[in-house]
Amino acid sequence: MIRICLVAAFPPSKGPLNEYSYHIAKEIQRHEGVELIILADEIEEYKFVTDAHGKTLSSEEVPGLTGVKIVRCWRVDSLANPARLLKAIHEWKPDVVWFNLVFSSFGTPKNPVAAFLGLFVPALTRAAGFYTHITLHHIIEHVDFKTASTASLRREKLLRTGTYVATRVLLKANWVTVLLSDYRKTLERKYAARNIMIGTHGTFTTISEGPDLSRRGNPEHRILAFGNWGTYKRLEKLMEAFPAVLEKIPNARLIVAGGNHPAAAGYWESVRASLPPQLPVDFLGYIPQKDVPELFRTSSLLVMPYDSSTGSSGPAHQACEYGLPIVCSDISDFRCMATDDDMAILFYKAGDAADFAEKIVNVLGSPQLQLEMSEHNYQAGVQMAMANVARTYLRWFELHKLKKIVDARGLARRFRPWSVWTRHVGGMPVQHIFSGGYAAREEPAAPRRDVPEQSAVPLEAAPSTAMNGYPEQVL
Repeated sequence: MIRICLVAAFPPSKGPLNEYSYHIAKEIQRHEGVELIILADEIEEYKFVTDAHGKTLSSEEVPGLTGVKIVRCWRVDSLANPARLLKAIHEWKPDVVWFNLVFSSFGTPKNPVAAFLGLFVPALTRAAGFYTHITLHHIIEHVDFKTASTASLRREKLLRTGTYVATRVLLKANWVTVLLSDYRKTLERKYAARNIMIGTHGTFTTISEGPDLSRRGNPEHRILAFGNWGTYKRLEKLMEAFPAVLEKIPNARLIVAGGNHPAAAGYWESVRASLPPQLPVDFLGYIPQKDVPELFRTSSLLVMPYDSSTGSSGPAHQACEYGLPIVCSDISDFRCMATDDDMAILFYKAGDAADFAEKIVNVLGSPQLQLEMSEHNYQAGVQMAMANVARTYLRWFELHKLKKIVDARGLARRFRPWSVWTRHVGGMPVQHIFSGGYAAREEPAAPRRDVPEQSAVPLEAAPSTAMNGYPEQVL
């Protein structure tokens, strides 16, 4: 049995990475021999969080999760978060404390001090004697402050200084997983870090069959733009490019899905108001999770009209789940993502509406290219299934537990030289740990697609900077 405390924003909270935390927890709770405790954020005005029937949801019960304890013990923008989290961690005494983080996890731009102090918790946790692992979804060196936030434009120098210190502190954890190989290179070069692993974002949904191309271009080619709009995710160049697309692809329709970024209230509404009324553009606003699959299945193409990035793209990975081709702004992080995760993406020159339109027409005007990109991305999505991601984390955590037992037994042998310890560690065969020795609970409800089995990782190869045991590979 291994006990894991996952520190993260968690649904129905709207905090950063809450959906990612839910999906990783959903996969982990399927494994026998794992006790998972979510140390989650508290939710203000919880009575307004209801289900489809208007019934108030429990803050400690989330649909789809069984056997997972949810402890809401910290609050966004609270200066007391370090003390409250350390108290909870000491009470649960886990084998692993796992943080799912961005730099704004513990505080909003209105309270940067709380955000800053919260990022000290992993280092304090390790200092208290607990094994600490961080999944860090972005690093500040790869964020363009001028486009990512209007507040950052005024305070860029102060923020960069503060986040430099925060990064130094985060690297005091035992291990840090980043989701792009360029991030590891930056952390090793700038901070001389030697505890960095490469992971992958993963795909959330279990899909048992490939994309149905008969639903695309029948009768319209739906071009999907999906995200939270108004900061670095902008619509102006897309709207400028779309009339040129219509000249070549007259049955094209643009679908803009997703709400406004909290720092850009009213953004997409203002874009919609500026368009000619006859233009075939639909603004859908916020999309409930249950409607996301149909939205992607009926689209022909995902476009990513970004000015910059703040890490690996969630919409791009969703496109891979459903086998969609992708046309994306040529940004270094996305180039790295396409290489690391083996995605089929056409890049257009950032800020160039004419090149943007040309790349869209290239895809929609070629059924063969659509087929090739769709099948490629679907297969990439299968390889990146969250089940594989969760399994790899668990094997790494079990390796730590094994090492701890080995160290303890090694110390004992100094006092008991006659003791011989060969095939078993703490009652568990060594090979069990490195051959996917977690038995998943049966869940007959949702069909699961077949995913490649993890190959056995030899003991001498396991302590690699790549989490699956092979250097330069990703999760």
